[in-house]
Parts: sequence; C-alpha cells; structure tokens
Amino acid sequence: MRRAKDGAPEGLCIVAREQTRGRGRQERVWISPRDAGLYFTVVLRPRMAVGTWPLITLMAALAVSDSLREACELKTDIKWPNDIVIVDRKLCGILAETLETDQGLACVLGIGINLTDDAFPAELREHATSLKSQSAKITGAEAMLQSLLEQLSVRYAQLLNHGGEAAILHDWSAASSFANGKQVRVDTGAEVFAGTTRGLESDGGLRVETETGEVRIVRAGDVQSLRAGG
Repeated sequence: MRRAKDGAPEGLCIVAREQTRGRGRQERVWISPRDAGLYFTVVLRPRMAVGTWPLITLMAALAVSDSLREACELKTDIKWPNDIVIVDRKLCGILAETLETDQGLACVLGIGINLTDDAFPAELREHATSLKSQSAKITGAEAMLQSLLEQLSVRYAQLLNHGGEAAILHDWSAASSFANGKQVRVDTGAEVFAGTTRGLESDGGLRVETETGEVRIVRAGDVQSLRAGG
C-alpha cells in the first residue's frame, strides 16, 4: 500500500517468504509461516467505474482457479466471493483493497496460497488444505507464482476489455458451485439468515433467496455452505 501511494506503476508485484501480520477479509489473521505458502501482492490501477471494482476479486479468483488447473492439474471451487476451496476446505485467500493515491484510486490485490500443511495449525485441518496434500503434480513456489501472474494478466485484460465485466460474471458463475442453487448460511455481521443462491448482481453481489421467497443481495459478509440435512 505504501508503494502504491508513492506512485508504483500498475503491475508491481511484491512477494513475501513470510508475513508477520498477514490478514484477510474483515481483518482476520492470515497465518503465513516461512516458505509454507505463496504470499504476494500486486498493485492495480483499473480503468473502470469504481462501482464495478468488486469484480476485481472475482477476476482474481478465476485467475487462481485457472492457474491451479493448468499448473497443478487441480480442480477447485470458488466460495463467494473469492476463497478457493476443495471440498469446503480453504486453499487460497484473496483480499483486494482500494486506496487513494496522487495518481488516482489504486487497488492492492493480495493472494495467499497454502503450499504445504505447515501453512496452518493442526486445529484448522478440517477447514484448510494445501497444494501438497491435494495435488499429485507438485509445483514449486516460483513456478506457481509465474503461472498465477500469467493467468492474472489474462483475466485482468479480459475484465478491462469491452464486455469484460459480463464475461467475468459468466465465467465465475460457471466455475463456482456457490453461484446458483447452493443452500447457504449468510452472516453479514448485523444479521444471520439462510437461503438458496440465485446468481450474481452486475457488481458481483450474491443473490440469496430466503425461505419466504425474498431475494436478498449480499455484498459483504460470510457465506457458508449448508450441507444436506445440516
């Protein structure tokens, strides 16, 4: 964020072998032990309406999903809006933050991927996973970073192109089991409710139909899958 405020150009990528104050959405701690995960942040200066900037997180999730499929032969799911999961266990987290700079608004996009199970404590193993435990095709951190940056470049260009916002929404919906027909529990911080997902709004908000038939639009909060009978 400091480098972005100092005028860093779009595309600057900073990689950390370790983070002492890693964090995720809603100020949650992101545990970042040395060499157990891939932790990097990219500066973006999107030429698009600010109201559609939430699509950056969807774009980034698609880029990670594309990269894991191509580099590791790994099929993943995307939990709204941007967690990469395998059978409800988190593999990757994404955090996009906006800030004012002298060159205009910038986006600082952070991505963290668990490379080994050392990336998280034992008590989180029911909720987290790693590339090493999920993929028979092991990819080193540098090769994984290169693949991710290539896919991020492709997806970012797609988002900025004419018709790109609709394309990202379409592709995200095709890549995520959370897009349509998923029974979920939503915690907005102010309230908790359950319902069934009914697609995305044009800004990436998640439509959730409650038992009464009301369609609620979720733009911030936690969305968890409700298992059948659970």
